[in-house]
Amino acid sequence: MKLKFTKMHGLGNDFVVLDGISQAVHLSGEQFRFLADRHFGVGCDQILLVELPSSSAADFRYRIFNADGGEVGQCGNGARCFVRYVHDKGLTQKTEISVETASGIIYPRLEADGQVTVNMGEPRFEPDQIPFVTPGRALTYPLPVGDQTIDISALSMGNPHAVLVVHDVDSAPVAEQGPLIENHLAFPARVNAGFMQIVDRSRIRLRVFERGSGETLACGTGACAAAVAGITRGMLDSEVTVSTRGGELLIRWQGEGQPVWMTGPAETVFEGEIHL
Repeated sequence: MKLKFTKMHGLGNDFVVLDGISQAVHLSGEQFRFLADRHFGVGCDQILLVELPSSSAADFRYRIFNADGGEVGQCGNGARCFVRYVHDKGLTQKTEISVETASGIIYPRLEADGQVTVNMGEPRFEPDQIPFVTPGRALTYPLPVGDQTIDISALSMGNPHAVLVVHDVDSAPVAEQGPLIENHLAFPARVNAGFMQIVDRSRIRLRVFERGSGETLACGTGACAAAVAGITRGMLDSEVTVSTRGGELLIRWQGEGQPVWMTGPAETVFEGEIHL
């Protein structure tokens, strides 16, 4: 099987994008893992699949597969690349599109300056919607990790996130604690682990150990989750610049019941064909 692909990234969070409209794409978990492999395949954090929607409520369907081959419900940096891709490929002339995901419909928009803004929908805090095993909803939760207990915020941005505040992201134990949090029994679907350093009320630094991919240079939903966690806890204002190792995102959220808005770049790196 020969597949055409496009390599893209959002702040270094990189993707292999497949057009499932003009070519048939039916891949196994092993084939997704091969595509993501940085030594033997193309190399990426996630594979994004563009498909026709299942209903007239959306322009496209958006599917996301992590580097481990597992399908997930949402990816914020990928959403920005998605709208850039379908517009650049002539699949739509719209600058704002509706995209069906496993977690609901999102609305990415190309801005005049080349940036991309995405309505990421409302964050969800109820434990059964994350999902998170805990007696009831709280502002923060104690979570035993290794030989210590940490305090986290837990929420869903279409995928589950655990956010903890650290003094300095550069020295944070991301490699050690990230896998332990990701695979914690309290998160039956696993979880993305965000390590957030608050610089001031309008700026944070962030590292994210992503579910199924490990630490990435940037995580769009992780940036949204961290900003929401900080705003909810009264630590941040409603507009937050999130500085990741790959660059900066602007996150805006007016509070519970309101959608989260994310603005950032989306870049095409190269195109090619691969035999599977």
